[in-house]
Amino acid sequence: MDEHVLEQLKSLHTHAIDARHGYKEALDDAEGHGLTSLFRDMIALHENNAKELSACLVRSGVPVNDDGSFMTVVHRTIMKIRSLFNGLGEGVLPGLIDGEERNAASYDSVLAMQTLPADVRDVLTAQRGRIEAAITGMRMMRR
Repeated sequence: MDEHVLEQLKSLHTHAIDARHGYKEALDDAEGHGLTSLFRDMIALHENNAKELSACLVRSGVPVNDDGSFMTVVHRTIMKIRSLFNGLGEGVLPGLIDGEERNAASYDSVLAMQTLPADVRDVLTAQRGRIEAAITGMRMMRR
């Protein structure tokens, strides 16, 4: 796999970890109220995505870091502030949808790469589909 593809896969992996951490923080702060089932589902989605991306990277000989990035701190801070002032109910859905749409767009960029191996393309396509399904579910919750 070429270096540019590997860098993009590492970025997707880091984003999945950051998102997982943000949803874990939201779940902790929700204290069993609000959107706890959504937060649990999104933790599982991003956990699965991170594991699959990690496997792709390891197969290519790339070491993985499961700590995330500085954005983990940002996600945690945002969720703490929201829980303090507004709670973590349906009012956070627009922000979650926006974040997941940006996540899906990141997948689109990588999927557009001509040098992406077919097996990795299959993994990313499935992951992007699950993210899109989650976005659709969040939109339906807003109604």
